[in-house]
Amino acid sequence: MYECTHQEPRWKVITDAVFPTSLTVTGSRFYVGSRRRRKGFFTGLLRQLVLLPGSDATSRMCTGMNFNLAVLSIPKILQDLPVKPAGNGLLKYPYEADMKVTLGSRPPCTKSESGQFWFNAAQKGLFICNGDKWISLLEVEERLDYLEEYQSLATNSETMGIEVFVIPDVGLFAATANRYTPPGSAIYKWTDEKFVAYQNIPTYQAQSWKFFTIGKKIFLAVANFEANERGQEFSVIYKWNYRKEKFTVYQRINTYSARDWEAFVIDGEAFLAVANHRKGNNHNIDSVIYRWNARTGLFETNQTIPTSGAYDWEFFSIGPYSFLVVANTFNGTSTTINSHIYIWLSGAFQLFQSILTFGAADWEVFQIQDRVFLALANSYDSTIVAPNNSFAINSSIYELNITAQMFVKFQDILTYSAVDWEFFSVGEDNFLVVANSFDGVTFAVNSIIYRWQGYEGFVAVHRLPTFGCRDWEAFTTAAGSYLMYSSAKEPLSRVLKLKTF
Repeated sequence: MYECTHQEPRWKVITDAVFPTSLTVTGSRFYVGSRRRRKGFFTGLLRQLVLLPGSDATSRMCTGMNFNLAVLSIPKILQDLPVKPAGNGLLKYPYEADMKVTLGSRPPCTKSESGQFWFNAAQKGLFICNGDKWISLLEVEERLDYLEEYQSLATNSETMGIEVFVIPDVGLFAATANRYTPPGSAIYKWTDEKFVAYQNIPTYQAQSWKFFTIGKKIFLAVANFEANERGQEFSVIYKWNYRKEKFTVYQRINTYSARDWEAFVIDGEAFLAVANHRKGNNHNIDSVIYRWNARTGLFETNQTIPTSGAYDWEFFSIGPYSFLVVANTFNGTSTTINSHIYIWLSGAFQLFQSILTFGAADWEVFQIQDRVFLALANSYDSTIVAPNNSFAINSSIYELNITAQMFVKFQDILTYSAVDWEFFSVGEDNFLVVANSFDGVTFAVNSIIYRWQGYEGFVAVHRLPTFGCRDWEAFTTAAGSYLMYSSAKEPLSRVLKLKTF
């Protein structure tokens, strides 16, 4: 049995040998957090004390007189008092029936499984259900081994961009921005571990999709590059209809050879930025920032920004500051032009920094620990003359220098008409994959996965055969992690599964 006296704690004693399970302790006294009768009461915080439910001495335990302090140190699951047995049976704890450990593949995690454990023997991980999802308690971090082709997805036509998104309680989707109308662009739903056709939407040489939400409203915006049959040029915002479980037309916005939409929130207000590429043959036109009007339920013009063949917008925040960076591709005479980073000040975006780019097609912002990076995809250098290759040029990674208050070049990577970067993580490892689209001779070019290796920067680890690669998207399901890429040169997109160990 146990006997407690409220005195100062003993020194910690670590035995040299394992405590034998066969040793009888009947009639023994254990002093927990006490120095017996030497000095006063023990008022410290006792940590790492585990009592076995149903032990015969539990009822003899006494805690400190400061009960508020004692509550702080007792796990919630152990705070219930034991139920006294009717006879001489063992003490019963009301939570014991819920302390179950499940083996095998990932079981469901709902309110009825809340508090239960799952041991993943394959990945050597222990998880607890919080009533919604499995939370890792102890897990061996996954490492990327290789990739295998998982699905070849036949698309309506060549695909200029992909957007993967999740609608709560409905599922995982992928929207493809397809070149031709008819048949337009398609939305696919992840069903039985594959993407299957779900909805077709009329589009006009669609370039990209953007998924976003405002409160409970769910939207999907398409950037149309061409005018419709009646010569009207606009891009469209679609809204999710919960009853029909389909996207329906919500708002049309006049655009000019739109390449990209970017959705973001600043101080609780929702915005949309469109990258207008050209108007006729004029590439030096305004791109537009729209603000959501909660009263009318529509997006309205908030600001115009001069751009040159704008291809992509990327929004990001650093602390209290919000930024928007544009990829300028062509000014009518050259691809060697500045792309600009803007900062939000006094209700509008103002120029923060200009960076020389070469047919810039994409920006990708990402963070590794407390370091912030911007990856730039350069597609073409018009200043290079034959026999040199204008498509084999460096794309660059920039890092925010807090002291200098600007982005400085961190690393150059040789790419082949790069048009997209995608950042993703596997376990504790971070990766970048580039979409190489053309090497000056062929569209059959390897796209490369680079792994972050600290002082070395990003190092090539996987070479993936692609054809006219245009866009990469990373996503994860309960069955694993995937990369999906689109081709601008064939009506086929591919899903690759990440194999880990």
